[in-house]
Amino acid sequence: MGESSAAPIEQIGEDGRLHIPIQLRWGDLDAFNHVNNTSMLKLLEEARVRAFWKPAPGESAPATAILDSSLSAGLLTLIARQEIQYLAPVPYQRHPLDIQIWFGKLGGSSVDVCYEVHSDPAAEQQALYARATTVLVLVDAKSGRPVRLSSEMRAAWQPLVAEPLTYRRG
Repeated sequence: MGESSAAPIEQIGEDGRLHIPIQLRWGDLDAFNHVNNTSMLKLLEEARVRAFWKPAPGESAPATAILDSSLSAGLLTLIARQEIQYLAPVPYQRHPLDIQIWFGKLGGSSVDVCYEVHSDPAAEQQALYARATTVLVLVDAKSGRPVRLSSEMRAAWQPLVAEPLTYRRG
């Protein structure tokens, strides 16, 4: 019988970032044998959902997972902007990527989610593949108008606020 190991758990590291392990799928690769740019958006989305959406019964999640994703919740999260800086091609690997998440800013009704996409932390040489920022806006599902971050959101997310990413231009 093969070795059994538990799936990696999301956790806040010593660096103050939330570390979300995300497994690659073969279908994430393109003809050049590395993760396609559109697949990178999906990997970041998966990490964001695991970081901030409440878990289903029987699932575990970090303390930051407080958003109700049910249709009856009446709250939507809309992406206002995304920026990705690709630093190295992401090859297929059996170990999960280490997607590190923190907030560059908690606004009135928006948050700036910052990410770094790294290779497996157990790798001999850990690679940094990409850096990204997503601006999310909380919106009332019926009216479509922005909704202010609740005190529960601020309390859960404030520990993850750190320096925002800056990007080189040109």
